Amino acid sequence: VQLQASGGGLVQAGGSLRLSCAASGSIRSINSLGWYRQAPGNQRELVAVIRSDGRPPQYANSAKGRFTVSRDFGKHTLSLQMDGLKPEDTAVYYCNADRVVTKDLQYNYDIWGQGTQVTVSS
Repeated sequence: VQLQASGGGLVQAGGSLRLSCAASGSIRSINSLGWYRQAPGNQRELVAVIRSDGRPPQYANSAKGRFTVSRDFGKHTLSLQMDGLKPEDTAVYYCNADRVVTKDLQYNYDIWGQGTQVTVSS
C-alpha cells in the first residue's frame, strides 16, 4: 500500500491550493485518511482527517474555516482545499492512512506518503 501526494507549490498569502492524495495497492478498506504538516523545527501536526465511522471530518483549529477536506471512499483518495493561505501554513504536507485492510485481509497501520511542499509568501 502506497500513498501519493500532489498539489503543493508556492502561493501568495490569501491564495489557494488543493492537495490530493491517492492510495494504491490491493486495498479493501481504509479507516482514516488524513493530512498532516511539518514546518522546519516543528513537530508534525494534524491538519485534517476523515475516518470511516461516519463522524464529521476533524480539523486542526488553525485549519477550521479555511481548509476543507474531502474523501472518495471508493477511489481511496483524499483532497484538501486550502483557501486564505497564510505564511504560517508553510510546511511539508503529508498524507496518512491508518488501519488499511488489503484484499487478502492484511492490516497495515500508520502509512505515510512522501510529502508535498506548500510555501506561502507574505
